[in-house]
Amino acid sequence: MRIETAAYASHWQGVAPSAKALFALGGMGAAWVATRPGTLAVLAAVLALAALIGARVPLRTYVAVALPPLGFLLLSCLTMLVTPGVDGSWHWANSMWPAVARTAGRSLAMLAALLGFVLTTPLPDLLALLRRLRTPELLLDLMALCYRMLFVLRQAWEEGVTAQSARLGYRGWRHAWRSTGLLAGQMAVQVWQRASALQMAAEARGYQGTLRFLPAEFPQARRQTAWAALAAALLLLVAAGDRV
Repeated sequence: MRIETAAYASHWQGVAPSAKALFALGGMGAAWVATRPGTLAVLAAVLALAALIGARVPLRTYVAVALPPLGFLLLSCLTMLVTPGVDGSWHWANSMWPAVARTAGRSLAMLAALLGFVLTTPLPDLLALLRRLRTPELLLDLMALCYRMLFVLRQAWEEGVTAQSARLGYRGWRHAWRSTGLLAGQMAVQVWQRASALQMAAEARGYQGTLRFLPAEFPQARRQTAWAALAAALLLLVAAGDRV
């Protein structure tokens, strides 16, 4: 929900998805080519600022979306720094600092490139781009259905919580745990019923095995793609200079 809201409110919402994808791929390629932690940190900062300043993605939204992968990255880096010793105890592996710094910098740069793409590209535009790239229709339909079911699941959960709160179901920890368990047990039934209703609605509208969306028009797609290719090339040049 937060990602999709940011994508529709983004200043780059009217930019062609192919241009944004090309820029993101250029950033990820540069992150893969670069080796020095300083260069990787600069790439991550440039890609993050492109989303925050260029696309005007709210900082709070950006941080909220980035926190889960950043937590996983922090845990992974700490795991790399701790090694078992001969005596069975755990020790800090100071020799792993260069590898950890390089891994963390590369991960941050790739994460920034990916976030810049997903936080500025609504799902219909992404599906249209993937369809142009000859992605199997079955995979696209699964993406669209899973996306829709997220909203169905959230709506069913919020309605259940509202109904339980009206009956004082969350008065105290004991009642709260009991209400949460009852709601979790009913979620499968409610989601199944709503999914069946969604299937019936699709068939009533002539569904024949392929979900179609009205594609958006991007009159300046060629110029935007050219600018994105230039920006991606600059990122790759900076990363390539790191190896010289």
